[in-house]
Order: sequence, then C-alpha cells, then structure tokens
Amino acid sequence: MPSIQIPKKMERVLSTKARMIVLIGGRSSAKSESTARLLLAKAQTEKADVLCGREFQNSIEDSVHKLLVGLISDLKLEGFKTTDKKVDCLAGGGFRFKGFARNSEAVKSAQGFKYSWIEEAQSLSQGSIDNLLPTIRAEGSQLFFTANPQSSADPFSKRFINPYLTELRANGFYEDEMHLVIMVNWRDNPWHGELELQRQWDYEHLSRAKYDHIWEGAFNDSVEDALIKAEWFDACVDAHITLGFEAIGAKMASHDPSDEGADSKAYAARHGSVVYDVRERDTGNINEGGDWALGLALEQQVDGFTWDCDGMGVGLARQVSQAFEGKHINIAMFKGSEGVDRPTAIFEPDDHTQIQDRKTNKQALKNKRAQYYYELRKRVWNTYNAVVNKVYCDPDKMISFSSKIKELQTLRSELSRMPVKPSGNGLFELYGKPEMKSKFRIDSPNCGDAVMMLMRQPHVFVLNSVVRPQVNKPLGRR
Repeated sequence: MPSIQIPKKMERVLSTKARMIVLIGGRSSAKSESTARLLLAKAQTEKADVLCGREFQNSIEDSVHKLLVGLISDLKLEGFKTTDKKVDCLAGGGFRFKGFARNSEAVKSAQGFKYSWIEEAQSLSQGSIDNLLPTIRAEGSQLFFTANPQSSADPFSKRFINPYLTELRANGFYEDEMHLVIMVNWRDNPWHGELELQRQWDYEHLSRAKYDHIWEGAFNDSVEDALIKAEWFDACVDAHITLGFEAIGAKMASHDPSDEGADSKAYAARHGSVVYDVRERDTGNINEGGDWALGLALEQQVDGFTWDCDGMGVGLARQVSQAFEGKHINIAMFKGSEGVDRPTAIFEPDDHTQIQDRKTNKQALKNKRAQYYYELRKRVWNTYNAVVNKVYCDPDKMISFSSKIKELQTLRSELSRMPVKPSGNGLFELYGKPEMKSKFRIDSPNCGDAVMMLMRQPHVFVLNSVVRPQVNKPLGRR
C-alpha cells in the first residue's frame, strides 16, 4: 500500500466497512485532496476502476482530473499513465470522468466500477442520487462524496446530512453499517496555514452566515433580499430558554394542505411566543392530510386552528368543523390572497423594510400572506436583536423555535431562502409559489406557510360551530 497522508479527522475512512463515505465541510478542509490520495492508492493496489462524477461537467476541466494528475506528479507516484481525458493504472484499473445533469444514463452505465467519487456532491439532483446508489454495486464497492453543503432542503442534504445532523454536531462524525459521514474543516487540516490570513479576514468582514458556510461547512440557506436572514433564525432557536421567558397564552395550530403529488402537507403549532411543533407529510390525499393535522391539533389540545383555503383547502371546512364538534376549539380559514386584516390600523415597520410614508396596513402590505410573513419577520428580528445585541423586547413580540422541532432545518431553509419581491407600488410583497419555483428554483415553503399562519392574532378566530373567518370574537378557553 502506498504511503498517503490525510488529516487525522479522516482516519476512520481507512478502516470503515461503510458503503457510503461522505466528507462535508468548508474551505481548506483537505477533503478533496485526501479523497484523491486515497483513491489513487486503491486504484493502484486493487487494480480498481473509479468513476469520478459531478452533477455538472461541461468538459474534463470541470472534473477532478487535474487534481489527480497533479498529485501523481507531486507525489511522484509510479504505475500511472495520464492523458488529457483519462488516468490509467498500468497494472489495470483507472479513473473515468462523467457529468450527470445532461445525461442521466451516464450514471446507469457505470456498472462495473468498484469505487465512485462525487465531487461538489451538494449539487446532485434527486434523480442522480437515485440512479447512482444502486449502480455502483461491485463486491466491496464504496461511494465517496465530498461536499460543502448548500441548502438543507437540497436532495443531497436530505439524504446524507439532515438525518445525522445531531450526531455530526455533537461528535463530528456519524457511522453505521451503511454510512460514514465526517464533518471536517480548516482546523482539522494540518496543512491549512496558507489560507489562514484569508480566513481571518473573512471572519472580520463577512456576515456570520456567509463565513460559516464558506469556512465551517454550514448550510447556505440565505438568498439576496431574504425575508429572514439565516443568522436571525439561528438566534431564535430555543430563544425562550436563552432569554428566560415562558410559553404562556393560547395554543394555536395551523395546516398547509396539499393533495397527492410532489407538494408536501405541513402542520405547525405554537404556545404563546414559542413554536414547538413543525412537521411535514408527503403521503396521502388532501382529506387524509387533513385528518393527520386535525388529529395532531386534538392530541395537543390547542385553543385555535387555521388552515390555508386559497386553493383546494376550502374543501376541508366541513371536515374541520366535524372534527372539532363539541370541542372548545376556535377555527378560522386563512386566505393569503385576500386583503389585510385590520386595514386601517397603523402599520408598524421593522428596522429592515424600505417602506416610506405609509400609515396603514392597507397602504403598506400587499395581502394577508405578506402581512403575516411580515409579522413573523418582525418577531424574528426582535428576537435576534435581543439575543445578539442584548436589546430588550417584550416576549409577546418575539418568537422562539424549539430545538425539538422535527423539521427545524427545513423551516430554516424555507424562511431564509424566501426573497422579498420588489413592488412598483411600494407595498411589502412576497413571490407566489409558482414564481418561487420558476424564478428561483425554490420549492413550495410548506412549513414556512404553516408557521406564517400562526402569526394571525386569535381575535379573528371563532367558535367551531360556524366557519366565519373574520368575526371579532374573543378566543375561547378550554
């Protein structure tokens, strides 16, 4: 076996029997060069074929070909023959390079390779993942992935990071019979020194979210003109514990419905200023999803329930009323496309909205959806300001996301990747779901919409004997 050097943090890679080896982290972590060194040694000693793939590869220059050739030269490795398109072992085996995005069959045709290495794996589509995993199946085969994670909502993150995030944060790695996932960063790289000045400069001058993504391998869940910055959201996680306020007041629940298909259903619940439950469901028709959400609301003994009625959700009205019949639970339809609640009330801007000379909600906000996303934004900003800048705020105007929320990472991604829409009339407005999909390739923010609906004040809810969303009647007590 040739002598190779890799950071000690990656030592488990040498002995693991796991089929899938995932190395994630930021800049200067040595994850790519270490993988290249290891696979060069394996190819040479085992006469093994290695598939080097990427989602997007327009030419060989986009691949790891240059890295492999450079290491063969620098390390003076013998027994290799390199060309401008291939790297071969003279005794047998070698490296081939493929892009997946333009030709899904390129993955399926990869049978016979003992090893695969996917660089920039954060860009993998769901189709490429589905095709690749069963294709590399030779005896003793292993699949290597190296990535600096992008959004927590990406297919790669959902498959290889999110399920193991608790262990990764606590231990720096996760391992089972099938997976070895290691989080490795600049501090784990003994050869990091060349970039240390750059890292220090970035730490002083970049936003914390951007720095953490570049250097610490954190999710990049922010977009330009985002409704909520990732660092604001992070400050809200368990803020009620950090700041010492309790979950008191009404318990409210909401449901974002969908039918069978690609779009998921969502449920969210809060107790006072603490959001304690957010979850998704991707199976079942609209009625089955309604039963699921209503069952959770009953189990959690909420005081109020609302659901999205802009589309097919309007058909759930009878189902909702029947589920809560005889229960002292208040209900309200939510139609985000309608005009704002309390249209003549004075609009209260936060410190990050460029709306000038506006006096009422109607003059400042496009519709109910904009109104309650704006309310959510204000609460998140108030909480961030209290946690980070130590500026006191009434807890009734803040929000805390429990760290126990099942879909916490999904919620973070959806809220931090939601761009504010420029408005020719100066109104605060958000892109609709079709626009977000076509313009930004962002899926429907189901969890975000569910939490947004929780921001509606309880006075618009009515007793469940009749579904009338805008009757001013005090919220009942259980």
